[in-house]
Amino acid sequence: MDQARRVAVIGGGWAGLAAAVRATELGAQVTVFEMAAQLGGRARTVSAQAPLLDNGQHILIGAYRETLDLMRRVGVDPGQLLLRTPLRLRYPDHEGLCLPGGHAVASFLRGVLACQRWTWRERIALLMQSSLWLIVGFRCAPGLSVATLCARLPEAVRRDLVEPLCVAALNTPASRASAQVFLRVLKDALFSGPGSADLLLPRRPLGELLPKPAALWLKDRAAEFHLACRVQALQAMDQERWRVDGKDYDAVILACPPAEAARLCQALAPTWAEQARGLRYEPIITVYLRKPGARLPAPMVALHESAKAPAQFVFDHGQLSSQPGIFAFVISGAQTWVDAGLQAAGDAVTSQARMALGWQGPIEHIRILAEKRATFACTPDLLRPSMLVAPGLVAAGDFIAGPYPATLEGAVRSGLAAAAVAISPCKTGGKSTTMSA
Repeated sequence: MDQARRVAVIGGGWAGLAAAVRATELGAQVTVFEMAAQLGGRARTVSAQAPLLDNGQHILIGAYRETLDLMRRVGVDPGQLLLRTPLRLRYPDHEGLCLPGGHAVASFLRGVLACQRWTWRERIALLMQSSLWLIVGFRCAPGLSVATLCARLPEAVRRDLVEPLCVAALNTPASRASAQVFLRVLKDALFSGPGSADLLLPRRPLGELLPKPAALWLKDRAAEFHLACRVQALQAMDQERWRVDGKDYDAVILACPPAEAARLCQALAPTWAEQARGLRYEPIITVYLRKPGARLPAPMVALHESAKAPAQFVFDHGQLSSQPGIFAFVISGAQTWVDAGLQAAGDAVTSQARMALGWQGPIEHIRILAEKRATFACTPDLLRPSMLVAPGLVAAGDFIAGPYPATLEGAVRSGLAAAAVAISPCKTGGKSTTMSA
């Protein structure tokens, strides 16, 4: 190209930053617009002073290869900022499934056979069902829910493995979560290579994992940033060029939330906007508690959820980020508790901590955070918007059509793919494009 393509990226979350980095690598001159005062989107740091808190307790897994590679490209060493451990579903009073290292299939087999929590009948049932999924390529009818898919598994396996993995990965209860997407998560996490199922738990605030390093990397390469800036107008110009708030660009990447993207392109692509606006959401509540002197049996501990015990996981920041006595309790699929109110959620989590962890004495509420649109509701037969909105106008985000649920990896992959299309639009042939598997 004789002249660098000018690309506007609207949205500075993980998808937008991935798109901006990739577009820059491909030779574009990038401008990033972010309506919040800081970068990171729904995976951001919310406090600058101790205790350092994020807007939610995000985790990564070894299968997040694109995310880990992007971190390295902007100067981050994942080995330093992430605690890598084998997949371990530790409960307060017992060990659950724990996968050893080695070849993925052999690791899963050894882990299941060694799980003393389950009877031999329960272990064999899980191995037989997993073998059937492996034989059919981890595919199923698109209309199935996770609960229906796993209905024949023993109740203990569903309770201790399927349900916590489903709500952690899809943020949607098994009764209404997409079995097709769940199987894709299982395939990538448990059966895609050594270390793919490893848990990668942040040792530092989320802002240091990607948002801050990516911003510095981009600024060093002459990218422009407009923070606390909500784009007001997006107009189509001649020769597939676009105007963003009065300034012309050769391509635009919509990496903002679905509702915001729908607002900007309502008149330009009404069908796409209607589909984006039609997505439904699942909230996540994170309750940060302080209990001096307390320590969990593992950095991440699974909890049994009930009507009065809402959290599914708790994280020990003393073991993760050198903030002893700070604990993050996560309530996924939290609509019931959003409706009940954050104080009710916090009180319920405090009671749950006393019962499940045996805590006594004072427990301090540090902060209760609710991300009301944390993820799209990953339900069966869900039609998600395509990447291509119009010539020269592409969308990025974890909600874009693709094989993954709303995860950091899904966001990063969509951003990388959108940038490639924005820089080389001829590759799409004018057809809708989705993230590659």
